[in-house]
Amino acid sequence: MNLEKGLLKKFSNNFSQNVNLSNYSWFNLGGNAEFFFKPSNKSQLIEFLAEAKKNNLTTTILGAGSNTLFRDNGVKGVVIKLGPNFSYTKLINNETIEVGAATLDRKVANFAKNNNLSSFEFLSCIPGSIGGAVIMNSGCYENDISKILLSIQVIDINDCKEKEVKKEDIKFLYRGTNLSKNFIIISAKLKGIISNIEQIEKKQHNFIQKKKLSQPSQIKTCGSTFKNIDKDKKAWMLIKKAGCENFQEGDAIISKKHCNFFVNNGRAKSSDIENLIKRVKETVYIKTGVNLELEIKIIGE
Repeated sequence: MNLEKGLLKKFSNNFSQNVNLSNYSWFNLGGNAEFFFKPSNKSQLIEFLAEAKKNNLTTTILGAGSNTLFRDNGVKGVVIKLGPNFSYTKLINNETIEVGAATLDRKVANFAKNNNLSSFEFLSCIPGSIGGAVIMNSGCYENDISKILLSIQVIDINDCKEKEVKKEDIKFLYRGTNLSKNFIIISAKLKGIISNIEQIEKKQHNFIQKKKLSQPSQIKTCGSTFKNIDKDKKAWMLIKKAGCENFQEGDAIISKKHCNFFVNNGRAKSSDIENLIKRVKETVYIKTGVNLELEIKIIGE
């Protein structure tokens, strides 16, 4: 029995072959995943990882796809996307909530608001899910995940065991962490400050309005393409200074509203987006001497 048949038999309802990844990226681009697995629960995930390791199957973890560009030739091995049971919110005490890694950031913000917890308002402006937000130390408007995180539960791909990682054991970077690439985050504990729901709603509303004024919406984009250098040297400023705002590759364009947002204008290929990224990055370096670092992830062949 070959690998595919064995895995299909064992994980029939959750395991697929040749899955189109364009349905799982906000760019709506990308080739096929050789294999695709959506675990129903933690024990099934652990069981599958053991099988994958035994068969030397490369694993790629996918969150909400809000910052991921899949290449046109797809992804070898198995792409793992956590199923609906990994999306939940629950109150641990008056100040602490536990959330599944697949829970959308905005849902966490609203759950916190409804339980009179402040410090989560910025999450209403962050696309994606909590697992990805922790890995990226996502943030905006002077806030980020490191300020509310207490701990995470992970599955270690190396030994297929569940582990707790406390905040103090994580090194937080600007839009990144030192978390092992072998960790699959399955949940997080987050702590806020008890506040008045009206004040929370006002703060959340102000953040959302600020985002609407400065960032495009309802387009095929994965948000900020490059990381900011610092608060006074933002990526969009450098792109504009280098004269890249009207660059285009195929049907990949740069948003007129925010020039750090690259867009699939309808018929782009992943290679168009990647070529646009390369062209902008090279031009900014030539014109400003700054080497921009990607914020989005590029995955595949």
